[in-house]
Amino acid sequence: MLESMTGYGSAERVENGVRILAELRSVNNRFAEIGVKLPRQLSAYELEVRDLVRSRFQRGKISVFIQLQAERDQSISVVVNSAKVKAYRDLLETVRVEAGIAAPVSLEHLLKFSEIFDTETGREENSGWLWSVVRDVLPEAADALKAMRRREGEELSQDFEARMAGIEATLVAIRRLAADNLEQIRSRLAAKVEGIAGRDIAYNRERLEMELVLAADRLDITEELTRFASHNKFFLEELHNSESGTGRKLNFLLQEQLREANTIASKSQSAEISQQIVHIKEELEKIREQLQNIE
Repeated sequence: MLESMTGYGSAERVENGVRILAELRSVNNRFAEIGVKLPRQLSAYELEVRDLVRSRFQRGKISVFIQLQAERDQSISVVVNSAKVKAYRDLLETVRVEAGIAAPVSLEHLLKFSEIFDTETGREENSGWLWSVVRDVLPEAADALKAMRRREGEELSQDFEARMAGIEATLVAIRRLAADNLEQIRSRLAAKVEGIAGRDIAYNRERLEMELVLAADRLDITEELTRFASHNKFFLEELHNSESGTGRKLNFLLQEQLREANTIASKSQSAEISQQIVHIKEELEKIREQLQNIE
């Protein structure tokens, strides 16, 4: 099953009057890049958050946001962080002395630093129970993101299948054109042999006929058409592969399909076949663009 690299997922829980919200946003990226934004009291758990998210996704630039909000009907107890008050006071006093300012440090100066106040949920000793809740909520948000990425991947898969069906139909038409074209080429070459045979020219007929057969074989695209059909089959099978790395495998198969298309175009001497190959390459290019969004 294909999985897109774009999506959104969230989950939340309320405990002890605090609403814990986890949000994940994902966009395209060649590798797994995890960005984390945590409230101050959970900053020590950034590595754990990264590892938890990374274990669920192979590719994509994923932004993780954890928010803490007090419930509206919940009274919040605010306390003074004495250690920070003293630290800021000492820092301001040093600045005052170094700057040669006579006015003393006042309460107004200290109130500019919001860190001197703590809510009950913001106190560092509460980080333990907050993290235990986040550790439960975050996987739910990750699962929601993965579900959305899979839904988008399923839509892309259906589009790929429709385009592949069109390419298969075009290849069938090319195969018919190629058979007629090859017969025309052989007839034309045979006529040239007969034309040479009617002249008073010394030549080795067997060698000439062999060279003409080889020339016709070099223009035969049957082998390329067979390989192209095989790549199409593997591409469709890979669309429903549940293993990781599907996007990379599909990209490889698409490159092989483009290689066969280019070879057919270079070998064929039919304008009709060339037009059909242009259409196929246009479809493959559309698929290639969309594959950049597949994990």
